[in-house]
Amino acid sequence: MDEPRGPDAPLVTLRAIRSDNWRAALALTVLPEQLPFISDSPAPVALALAKAFIQPGDVTVTPLGIYAGDQIIGFFALLHEPGRGDRCWINHFLIDSRHQRRGYGSAALHAIVTMLKEQYPHCQSVNLTVNPSNHAAQHLYRRFGFVETGEEAFGEPWYRLPLDEQNKTTPPPSE
Repeated sequence: MDEPRGPDAPLVTLRAIRSDNWRAALALTVLPEQLPFISDSPAPVALALAKAFIQPGDVTVTPLGIYAGDQIIGFFALLHEPGRGDRCWINHFLIDSRHQRRGYGSAALHAIVTMLKEQYPHCQSVNLTVNPSNHAAQHLYRRFGFVETGEEAFGEPWYRLPLDEQNKTTPPPSE
């Protein structure tokens, strides 16, 4: 896993996206050249919120904001497949363009892993896909401990971070 959090590491918290913060989540932006890395939609947060409502393929989608203090600075959606409590997926992970390159991505991953261990004790791995051209994200995930599975999902390399050594690799949820 990533280097231990030092005294200069930013502190972040995770909060569910609800009626009091959904508009702030929709205001999050990335640089135009980063958008294809997050979603094929020009509005990745709106897409994730729609998926949370629709639950395509009966996948449970939980949208979460990444906060520094009281300010939302990022977003991701946590996905769970029906009958698959042993793994979860991170989708649409982003840090707002005004807050990038400050350590928030690593801090958010620490917070996500901590949350999973506390709230989803049966979850043995966290999985995600990465656009093959997104070298910065690949570096972040590898440095944190994610490993490429050698498989692809949705045309992108599939990365996995084992939370429990008993993890087995199985196909990703359908979207």
